[in-house]
Amino acid sequence: MKAQINVMTVLMLLFLGACTSTPLGKRATGLAYEVVVTMEADGWEGDAGQALKNDLQAPVSGLPQAEPSMRITYATPENFNGLLTYVKNIVIINTDPTRYTKVSLSAERDHWADGQLILTVNCPDNAALQQYLEEHPRVLVNLFTREEMSRGMRLLETDYNRDVSARLNEMLNVTLNIPAAMTTAKPGENFFWCTNDAPTGRTDIVVYTFPYRDANTFTPEYLVAKRDSVMKINVPGSFPDSYMTTETRYIVPDYKAIMLNDRYCGVLRGLWRMQGDMMGGPFVSHVRLDEDNQRVVVAEAFVYAPETDKRNYMRRAESALYTLRLPGDGMRLPEIRVMPGRENE
Repeated sequence: MKAQINVMTVLMLLFLGACTSTPLGKRATGLAYEVVVTMEADGWEGDAGQALKNDLQAPVSGLPQAEPSMRITYATPENFNGLLTYVKNIVIINTDPTRYTKVSLSAERDHWADGQLILTVNCPDNAALQQYLEEHPRVLVNLFTREEMSRGMRLLETDYNRDVSARLNEMLNVTLNIPAAMTTAKPGENFFWCTNDAPTGRTDIVVYTFPYRDANTFTPEYLVAKRDSVMKINVPGSFPDSYMTTETRYIVPDYKAIMLNDRYCGVLRGLWRMQGDMMGGPFVSHVRLDEDNQRVVVAEAFVYAPETDKRNYMRRAESALYTLRLPGDGMRLPEIRVMPGRENE
């Protein structure tokens, strides 16, 4: 029953049909994946506050080192004013036993500034808040993560490399809004590779296709094997006989399913390394079935940034993967939905 309640809560909040105000003419401020939390100091400094921090700072999956999902700025209700109210991600905790008998979670957009997502949790006491967050792991951070992905997708509607995107479309008959910084492109056989070629925070996107055989295609074992065979041919390293492969010795790639505009999308997330070289980093693949052409289309982003954190590089690149549109998809950007049973991941 708890899982069903959580699914309904997440889906209702993701669509946010209600509680949407009119544009205010002031854009929300703050960096991506930063959140302002306001609640009473006794709750913040106690177990309830720790449960809230555990939710918002849950480690990002698929990275070589642990990195928190969100950066938190805390303010007491008395100090939550001025510029803090214009931040794009806000959590408001209201604790009042005279007004609330149970914990409820609601969402509102654009209350103080355009582009905001405000999550409000009403609860009778700190113990109830702690219990709710422990019974609904990652409920807040998942909503903010999906919102940040949607923001990235909306930005890519207008700010993308039209030339490289057109070359991809001409070659593989798919549409993907390639980030503007990715100016270097290299085609292969049923394979397209583009990169920002940056000295710091290098980010690459590849798209490749292969024939669809049966439902066993959409299993992590098959997709990792296919990935390794494709990357060995198309992504060589700097040294002779070096090539990209999937790291499976110390970490097992994670696979889950989501729905994009009611179509299945497999998400494979893990680490890559160069066989015969010292390079490595995180990757994420979106795997889709092109029913019209009976082929599988894989769009993947990977990052090489040994000198710095990788969370934001990866998430910006992953936003581009959500713009992938297959023949027959139309031009509408997808709504991100989790599959039942995976809503807390």
